[in-house]
Amino acid sequence: MEQTYYLIIMGALLFEYALSSVSAILNMNSITEEVPDGFQGFYDEEKYASSQAYLRDKTRFGLFSGTFSLCITLIVIHTGIFGILDDFVRTNSTHSITGGLMFFGILFIVNDIINIPFAIYGTFVIEEKYGFNKTTWRTFFSDKLKGYGLTIVLGSIVIVPILYFFDAYGTNGWWIAWLLITGFMIAIQPLFVHVIAPMFNKFEPLEEGELRSSIEEFSTKVDFPIGRIDVMDGSRRSAHSNAYFSGFGKSRRIALFDTLLEKHSTDEIVSVVAHEVGHYKKKHVISGTILGILETGLMLFIFNFFMKDHALFDVFGVGQISVYCGLVFFGMLYSPVSLVTSICTTALSRKNEFEADAYALETTEKPEPLVSMLKGLAASNLSHLTPHPMMVFLSYSHPPVSERIAAVRG
Repeated sequence: MEQTYYLIIMGALLFEYALSSVSAILNMNSITEEVPDGFQGFYDEEKYASSQAYLRDKTRFGLFSGTFSLCITLIVIHTGIFGILDDFVRTNSTHSITGGLMFFGILFIVNDIINIPFAIYGTFVIEEKYGFNKTTWRTFFSDKLKGYGLTIVLGSIVIVPILYFFDAYGTNGWWIAWLLITGFMIAIQPLFVHVIAPMFNKFEPLEEGELRSSIEEFSTKVDFPIGRIDVMDGSRRSAHSNAYFSGFGKSRRIALFDTLLEKHSTDEIVSVVAHEVGHYKKKHVISGTILGILETGLMLFIFNFFMKDHALFDVFGVGQISVYCGLVFFGMLYSPVSLVTSICTTALSRKNEFEADAYALETTEKPEPLVSMLKGLAASNLSHLTPHPMMVFLSYSHPPVSERIAAVRG
């Protein structure tokens, strides 16, 4: 059985690497020489050339970082590093839970240290080259430290129940841990609004004026009360534009990037708000949360059958069974299923985006602001206008902008 597990894990790693690499190369080569019809007013020749160069730089960097990550993973698996780490954890901890937290903590820190050079290059070289980066070195490392703190707190909240209940209740532990994690997944929504997001950005109430009045008028029209309408200092880190809704009930908030307000008209921004409201009205947020809960339950249920299989631990050179090692090893074994669920999830997400666009069109009755907003966002973010179908199928959570515009115009 050990050989079977090994072949599945190696096959999955190499297949996913090949699949992502091929799709990335095809996507990079799908650029056109001329600006696609309908975008000439938003992309001139210089901007279109920049969008192509931006795509090439990101793709080549992604291919290099993906290859590096694969090599590190293969080295770790074949040199018994997991076994060495497990021995270290067992020697320096007296309880399986503290040992598990130490195990995950060391993996996280080492992985993050390895990835820091890639994050720096992506932010301060590629994003800087194309005028997007506004992050200072101080902000970069401050975000890192805050991220470490959140990982310790939130990671412990998720990991501790899994370690405890699988240890204490055996085959019944999975559903108890699942219930607690489900509660956490629901509670994280208001926690994000009131605690997490303000740790990284400043949120100021949108000042009184035409835009605020138009948003409030729209929310009243569609019977969708908004607790807060905030402007977020997105320009502190990047010139990219965006907007998002978060929270439930009274904690519901719309956050508009300050870069969005600088570049778009009132009608265009209202169309973005209408699109986001569409996600709530069409129950996309709730269905997405339920889907995430079900996926988590499925993974924990299946893990229940593998967590004490010595053959799986033997693949990684670990001599003693533990829940914390089992989670990592099972994650690799489970990756073919994760790939399938990821493709299904992104397909559902693309469908939801079409539905939210349709809702925005139906409620605002103004197709042109929505179309001009889609084109404007694509241009300001140097988006790829002609992505390869394979890349869209595998990883696009949003449909290509040309398809969204065609759907809006019928």
